Amino acid sequence: MTWLSWPIRLLVFTGWFAKEIVVASAVVLRDNLTPGQASTPGIAHYATRCRTDAELTLLAALITLTPGTLALGTETTPAGARVLFVHGMYNVDADALRTELRDMEGRMLHAVRRRGGRS
Repeated sequence: MTWLSWPIRLLVFTGWFAKEIVVASAVVLRDNLTPGQASTPGIAHYATRCRTDAELTLLAALITLTPGTLALGTETTPAGARVLFVHGMYNVDADALRTELRDMEGRMLHAVRRRGGRS
């Protein structure tokens, strides 16, 4: 990947994220309009692959913008890893939430890093 593909990767990610917003909104709306409660709320810690504060902030903002999820806070481990604490409403368990976060983060990093790359 070269920096020449960077604007295209950003555009593709923006389209993907817009679709995710619509899908997540439909899940939350359906849960609110139907009887009963389908949510399975929980909190997961997620060790990110973000290298900079800007990448971490963008990831936290994208998580919070997605209906049904909320970035609660961050922590840096003694080894230097950046950890996000995320509240999710519609995941079976913490591992399922981490899987979704890993996908979102990988797509975001591929889009925002000028030379691409997901790690």
